[in-house]
Amino acid sequence: MSTESLPILTSADFASDQDIRWCPGCGDYSILAQMKKVLPTLGIPREKTVFISGIGCSSRFPYYMNTYGMHSIHGRAPGFATGLKITNPDLSVWVITGDGDGLSIGGNHLMHAIRRNLDLNIILFNNRIYGLTKGQYSPTSPLGKITKSSPMGSIDNPLHPLSIAIGCEGAFVARSIDMNIKHLGQMLKRAAEHRGTSFVEVYQNCNVFNDGAYSWATSRETKADSTIVLEHGKPLIFGKDRNKGIRLNGMEPEVVELGKGVTEDDLLFHDEKSPEPSLAYLLSRMRHPEFPEPIGVFRAVDHPRYDDELNRQVETAREKQGQGDLNKLFHSGETWSVSS
Repeated sequence: MSTESLPILTSADFASDQDIRWCPGCGDYSILAQMKKVLPTLGIPREKTVFISGIGCSSRFPYYMNTYGMHSIHGRAPGFATGLKITNPDLSVWVITGDGDGLSIGGNHLMHAIRRNLDLNIILFNNRIYGLTKGQYSPTSPLGKITKSSPMGSIDNPLHPLSIAIGCEGAFVARSIDMNIKHLGQMLKRAAEHRGTSFVEVYQNCNVFNDGAYSWATSRETKADSTIVLEHGKPLIFGKDRNKGIRLNGMEPEVVELGKGVTEDDLLFHDEKSPEPSLAYLLSRMRHPEFPEPIGVFRAVDHPRYDDELNRQVETAREKQGQGDLNKLFHSGETWSVSS
């Protein structure tokens, strides 16, 4: 179908008739709103768009989209999405998950979906807490986090989603923040336009069980000094006065001040298209408060896609052996009958 014959869609066309049952003030509302704004710009009909989720607050997302969707099994959304994309390669498939759903029980499924590089869009809502089950610590909760399941403070080393994605050779890896709505929309659009697995982590506030987890990245007073926006081909500059930067000291990043013997040419320049993931991984390890935390596209490269390669093998097999016949297969080789 050519895009010229498609009806003009708006964000309202992608809104379902279901009551939204997130807590008032939840960051999920912002992600939903930006998704509904982005989808009409892609030129993809609603019947070709599918949202698949696991279990958790974020995983109610498919109910609120006027597209096809599936609220699947805890942590298994990437598996369902893999099967769907392989058998229906013309679909635009989105996986909606959270830090609990995607990185605890679903960690194995998430890892393999990223490394296989299917043409999927994976959006991970990271609020660093289990919200649906009422406030236990999650795989991304920081050390010492006091919750209902860690009353003396969490002793689990937290996982860092982008480091995992890049370590799995993720072809498109990005981060945004729920309250930075313009940037969030840009990242969702970039993800949708990428061929292959796109992985976007969204810092999302749970105002009931972990309120203010990212206040340093959203407060007007602190965000300019605590975050840094990645732009391809540009130096890493940040700060209210745009007078700070990141440069490499050997293989270690360091914060420097411009104008005191340091120029922009001394800084680290961002290259999202580098086939070597080492610098992207280094950026994913920069943590507040020692460093400003990067937002934007960390990596955007082209890799062979699992779904394309698999379907190519299927076509090759058909050309050599003809169309499969299940009845013939069932009655070939050694068969036997069981009589009562």
